Amino acid sequence: MKILPAIDLIDGKCVRLYQGDFNKTTQVGSDPVTQLKTFLANGAEIVHIVDLDGARDGSARQYQLISKLCEISTVPIQIGGGIRNMETVEKLIEAGADRLVLGTAAIEDQDFLKAALAKYAEHIVVGIDAKDEKVAIHGWETVSELDYVTFAKQMEQLGVQTIVFTDISKDGTMMGPNLDALEKLLANVSCKIVASGGISSDKDIEALAAIGIEEAIVGKAIYQGTVTLKGEPSV
Repeated sequence: MKILPAIDLIDGKCVRLYQGDFNKTTQVGSDPVTQLKTFLANGAEIVHIVDLDGARDGSARQYQLISKLCEISTVPIQIGGGIRNMETVEKLIEAGADRLVLGTAAIEDQDFLKAALAKYAEHIVVGIDAKDEKVAIHGWETVSELDYVTFAKQMEQLGVQTIVFTDISKDGTMMGPNLDALEKLLANVSCKIVASGGISSDKDIEALAAIGIEEAIVGKAIYQGTVTLKGEPSV
């Protein structure tokens, strides 16, 4: 099991949201550079970074900071938040990002998704953020009528190999991941599923590993010390 510690960025600061609510943000950890160095020192194998400014409007990109973080990192960096055109994809890959998580754009602009997959298939990940089994977009501020499993199947057919699944109702709550939703995804698609949202303890990591999840993004629990990068359960 690989644990991906999360660095969520708003205006250059590390923050955490509660259930995806931009009105419920809490600054956490150190400045992003120091936080990344801490994660690396603690044994992170991949780091997950989200530009929440970009997630909201698709334009307020924190390229300079993200580029600096990629330059510093000695492990792969996964970037999400507001990636909605090929120009952004090119810039982030040039900055050193290893994986790019496409969310809203994967729903609203499949021509872009297809173009990104055609050129950078190994770098493209689709993020499925769901609430009550429906896919959410625009930084989680809008919930569509699209069923998350149906969407995952569509993504698989287009050639997507990795999906990050986040249950918004669990995110930031420390109430445990939505194992039922994750098992349903695993049963319906052959993509690698990366779990995100609600992970509160090493027991949650063990539960995810038990159902076949190989990677998990952890935010609040990492900052609070209830999930550790060193000595985590392995499979």
